[in-house]
Amino acid sequence: MSKIISLVNQKGGVGKTTTSINLSASLAALNKKVLLIDLDPQGNTTTGVGINKADIKTSIYDVLTEKCSIEESIVKTKYRNLYVIPATINLAGLDIELIEKGQTEPGFTKGAQLKKHIENISSKFDFIIIDCPPSLGLITTNALTASNSVIIPVQCEFFALEGIMQLLNTIMLAQKTLNPNLEIEGVLLTMLDSRTNLGIEVVDDIRKFFKEKVYNTIIPRLIRLTEAPSHGEPIIAYDPKSRGSAAYINLAKEVIERNGE
Repeated sequence: MSKIISLVNQKGGVGKTTTSINLSASLAALNKKVLLIDLDPQGNTTTGVGINKADIKTSIYDVLTEKCSIEESIVKTKYRNLYVIPATINLAGLDIELIEKGQTEPGFTKGAQLKKHIENISSKFDFIIIDCPPSLGLITTNALTASNSVIIPVQCEFFALEGIMQLLNTIMLAQKTLNPNLEIEGVLLTMLDSRTNLGIEVVDDIRKFFKEKVYNTIIPRLIRLTEAPSHGEPIIAYDPKSRGSAAYINLAKEVIERNGE
């Protein structure tokens, strides 16, 4: 069975999509078969691995609204071992559709639809990585219910811990009501500007708070990392010799090691 990991933080701009793309591509480069699920209506993860939105025939929205099977929605990327289920803007209205369906269909569990579909394909991959939207709504609830664990990307900035308690409460609620086996896989420090004392202070604060859950790898703030997705490439393809590429390969090795692979 695959290890299913959601990347979650209700704050935008913390490197969640960048990490989803680059962690998935790095795991694939280390010979793991990876499925990347884009659950963000903006679809940046989809374009970030080189999928043209005009070419998308079926998306995760179609899977969750029962318009197609999950197998039909999987797209092979141009990178070895890396597959993606794309997202389109249709996903933006999914919360309302799931709530309405829950009110009209007895036994319909609006927070467990993704889990139901993933069960059909989880044996085919080593890792399934889910990029969640920057909110704690029903789409994120579906991801938490379907996952074994979560990675929380935290930006190395002054307000880094603000909102984390709300996120931890949401994770605990999902554990209580929907997924008792859900764990925090790890906390990933992102966008570190090592030239500032503030960045170093934030790293210390987060390590004190989350202890051994924090990955040793820290993702630096780099122009090349922000450029890569606009070219439809993960950093290991766009600039394989960059510090960003080395950081995400190291993160992938840590993730594999923590999962005893």
